[in-house]
Amino acid sequence: MLRRCLAGVAGVAGLPLALRAGDDQRFRLRYIVASSMYGTMPLETILPEVRRTGSEWIDIWPRRHGNQREQIEEMGEERFLALLDKHGVHTGILTHYNLGPFRLKEAFPEAERWGAKLLISNSRGLRGLKGEELKTEVRSFAEAMRPHVAEAEERGLTLGIENHGSSLVNSPDSIKWLLEFIDSPGLGIALAPYHLPQDAEALGELIEVLGERLVHFYAWEHGMGSTGELSVEEQLLQLPGRGPLDFGPMVGALARINYQGWTSVFMHPIPRGVPIKPTASEVTGAINRSREYLDDLAARAGH
Repeated sequence: MLRRCLAGVAGVAGLPLALRAGDDQRFRLRYIVASSMYGTMPLETILPEVRRTGSEWIDIWPRRHGNQREQIEEMGEERFLALLDKHGVHTGILTHYNLGPFRLKEAFPEAERWGAKLLISNSRGLRGLKGEELKTEVRSFAEAMRPHVAEAEERGLTLGIENHGSSLVNSPDSIKWLLEFIDSPGLGIALAPYHLPQDAEALGELIEVLGERLVHFYAWEHGMGSTGELSVEEQLLQLPGRGPLDFGPMVGALARINYQGWTSVFMHPIPRGVPIKPTASEVTGAINRSREYLDDLAARAGH
């Protein structure tokens, strides 16, 4: 338990330190593994894979995309924490699209007990608005979120709002307005390039605008999408280095803002809830293939 607590305080605004004493100063991405990448595989199977992906952090997902949150409830918190210790893994993020933004506070106590510092959801489900009408709705959403953000900040937690395509905050303008209306380290953006125009330069510019308010980066492109009838190989085009999107401008922007948060190599499989590859070792291999691509870009950006 002490190890997890120390890991939690060793961050800036609840996020992991970029460098530890003795490390060199080259820019590196710090990875976290979304449990949903392994579908509904048991945590006993997933946790040994985390360090094989070059990470020591896990993002726990609930049912539909995964079911690891429900697994913890079934096995009990003590068993879960023992598994983390056994495999040298920390809980970093609790993803809770099932709760939505206004119920994230229900997960605050377990985040504190498990050492997680970031809780992610999307905004409420209004879409299709533009201009002043959109800005007005974003302002209204921000006002409704303000007490939740204040409580998160008091507890040393951060709320991350993903720019989900089916929600209110899903465009560069709406993202910028939300951060303008709530100027607090308790709220930031979990940026998903998948849900934005696949313009590498524009995505890099957006990252620079977000700066320290970028609290999570999904290394995730649109490829051929994540719905309909697609082969596994077509689905895998969502992963960095497989699809057509050049991540160079984005990684370069991350280096310029000295991004301190987590990056997850990410995609959605079809149907939701299955692993992206049939076996745990194959999932890990797919993550590592994209990680090597991103690490090469980061090495170039750091010079």
